Amino acid sequence: MTLLRERLIADLQIRNYSPRTVECYVRHVACFAKHFGRSPDQLGPEEVRAYQVFLVQEKKASWSCFNQAVCALRFLYRTTLARDWPVAMLPFAKLPKKLPTVLGPEEVQKLLACAHPRTDQMVLTTLYAAGLRVDEALHLRGRDIDSARMLLRVAHGKGAKERLVPLSPRLLTELRTYWRTYRPGEWLFAGSTAGQPRAAATVQKACARAARAAGLNKHVTPHTLRHSYATNLLEAGVDVLTIQRLLGHSSFSTTRIYLHVRRVYMEGIRSPLDLLPLEQFPCWKAAEPTPQSEAPAAPGA
Repeated sequence: MTLLRERLIADLQIRNYSPRTVECYVRHVACFAKHFGRSPDQLGPEEVRAYQVFLVQEKKASWSCFNQAVCALRFLYRTTLARDWPVAMLPFAKLPKKLPTVLGPEEVQKLLACAHPRTDQMVLTTLYAAGLRVDEALHLRGRDIDSARMLLRVAHGKGAKERLVPLSPRLLTELRTYWRTYRPGEWLFAGSTAGQPRAAATVQKACARAARAAGLNKHVTPHTLRHSYATNLLEAGVDVLTIQRLLGHSSFSTTRIYLHVRRVYMEGIRSPLDLLPLEQFPCWKAAEPTPQSEAPAAPGA
């Protein structure tokens, strides 16, 4: 696998794939080869199909993980190995469409108050204040904070796309206090390894601890704060196209999902049941509990 691995990595890098995508693709190709005990250049469409069945039926892989494996194998056989069989026939799974988990302002306040230590709290605060992805926040540098124009430069956006987002005055104050206290180096949120930003897994664990401490009965992840940022902006009257640009979404359909979870939209809808007269349900009256004054006396009273 050594030569093939090096060639695969080179093919990904010269096409400017992100380091995280390169790592992901290489890992999936390595797992595919290990499953059959042979190099991928000795395998073909039948083995790929058998591996897809294995991922679904035996490994019980998530659909996102399944599609990542398909992307990696498509790139391998279409680009690196340049096979003549129709790589495009490798099917993707249809992802289930789930609504994002959203926290209200009060829940966000509880979450941030329960985040400890201060460094973890600062990361989560930045995620919510600017609607950032975890990697975007962890790759922030001091020079990305433009206090004169009150803008935050997101240089590590998905797909290597930069964007600018408004810098909250409150976030700026918090960041200045954080900077004076911890004196971070190259990265605003430095990790335990010198010269490296904090690991995403560290932030995910910190968020889970804070959610438990805050007593939130929701599945809360760092990305939940990004969902909450978008939904709360929408409820505050910011238009969807502006939110799309702030989030760095390439497609409007990705942003459109927040239209379905905004509270103002839900509160304006009345169920048809509420429009029916009460007389249509005589069984309700029969089932009403007896008033306390007319209730029979308890034994021994």
